[in-house]
Amino acid sequence: MKKSFINILFLSLIVAVTTNISAQKLITKIGTIKFQASMPSYEEVAAENKSVSAILEQSTGDFAALVLIKGFRFKVALMEEHFNENYMESEKFSKATLKGKIADFDISKISNTPKNFTLKGDLTIHGKTKPVTIILKVSKAANGVNITGSFEAKPEDYDIEIPGLVRKKIADKVKIDYNFLLSK
Repeated sequence: MKKSFINILFLSLIVAVTTNISAQKLITKIGTIKFQASMPSYEEVAAENKSVSAILEQSTGDFAALVLIKGFRFKVALMEEHFNENYMESEKFSKATLKGKIADFDISKISNTPKNFTLKGDLTIHGKTKPVTIILKVSKAANGVNITGSFEAKPEDYDIEIPGLVRKKIADKVKIDYNFLLSK
């Protein structure tokens, strides 16, 4: 019940922002997340999702991102199928979210040169939420800001089981790269 309420609240936030965007909120629906979990000498384990939604409240530094798990695309269709059915269980855990606050965020100090900011918040993957601290590179864009960077996550921290048969083919830490062009 609590999980459903949080999901409804988060989706309500996205709907509210997309239907009544104030000058303080920046948004994207075409952000990109790539992940890399490859091990040397084995087949590449990597995917990309180009339809990530994100919102930034400029006045407070509040930030939220939502990615639909089934939106990740792999080079190999069978790998994509295994990812959704066996590892991420995307029918049951359809999305991942990041919600947090960017410390000391001041839009007036953003320039064309990327500046590092620290986001502290909660990352939810596979139905499990963990606190995270992530460095964001923020730079000025035409009608808003560009936020880029990367961080690592361990599948085991999010109760994602990797079978012993393929365990050595998948990295212990998954590198996640993100790129959000947020505008008014």
